[in-house]
Amino acid sequence: MMNHSMKNQFNFKPGTVIEGKWHKNVYTIIKELGYGANGVVYLARWRNQDVAIKLSGSGTSITSEVNVLRSFAKVQGSVLGPSLLDVDDWERKSGIVFFYCMEYIKGPDFMTFIDQKGPTWLPVLTLQLLTDLERLHQNGWIFGDLKPENLIVTGPPAKIRCIDVGGTTMKGRAIKEFTEFYDRGYWGMGSRKADPAYDLFSLAMIMTNTAYPKRFNKTTGGLAELIDKVKQSPSLQKVEVVIVHALKGDYQSASQMRYDLLQVMSKDQSDMRHVSRQTRSMNSKVRAQVNQRKGKKRGWTETALLVTFVLLFYVLYIYSYLI
Repeated sequence: MMNHSMKNQFNFKPGTVIEGKWHKNVYTIIKELGYGANGVVYLARWRNQDVAIKLSGSGTSITSEVNVLRSFAKVQGSVLGPSLLDVDDWERKSGIVFFYCMEYIKGPDFMTFIDQKGPTWLPVLTLQLLTDLERLHQNGWIFGDLKPENLIVTGPPAKIRCIDVGGTTMKGRAIKEFTEFYDRGYWGMGSRKADPAYDLFSLAMIMTNTAYPKRFNKTTGGLAELIDKVKQSPSLQKVEVVIVHALKGDYQSASQMRYDLLQVMSKDQSDMRHVSRQTRSMNSKVRAQVNQRKGKKRGWTETALLVTFVLLFYVLYIYSYLI
């Protein structure tokens, strides 16, 4: 959930210079990127490169997020979160501001990318995200505040990355940061205990969100309402079975959900190949029929020309004989 008082407290104008107390690194704010429950993130300039810097009044929150980023760095093969570059304090007359600097991940957010490229990209990006979530879960972490605004698509080639780890929570603990639309507790579909199924519910809601970019308000809540929304969307029907299982909490791991999604995609491609074969077969028959008609027409034309030529030859022969 957004913390508006936090945003007002750390509302800095472009050009504001931040100097670390301990490492003496100097950052110049360019613009705001976003804010959450624990702080505000800015795009800044440091050593002739663009970086993202998160400012907070809570040293505990900053330390927690820094530990998450360091844990991410230890997860072999995963580049889900940004690289950590610096951690420091900024001394001001009004007090200490705690901050950390991280890699600036540039690109469109998840919803913008799908809107630009089309819904066929949804399963592709979802498969990528499930691979990274599986690694994250195996290392004892639950992402928590999983939502489209936190997901950036870099590339080419297209690669999904996350820009905010503020909601990441150790397995078994209570989710510390969430956004209602993607929260299973809000929909009455389970607790806010940090487990893999919590992230997978959020991911199912992200998939649903692609068909309803402005989201939708909860009325009755519960599974029936969500399934009804999925069934109403033609773009979601192909992956409906995967979304429903994730909403119900049937998946105990991201790898299970990934396997099912692959099966759905494989079946869809197989069906397309079958249709393609049928189309090619029908086209072959049509071409054969057309060629047959053309052959008959060509045969009649050739016969008519031959008869005309013989008659003309005969007339010329008689004419020369009479002369």
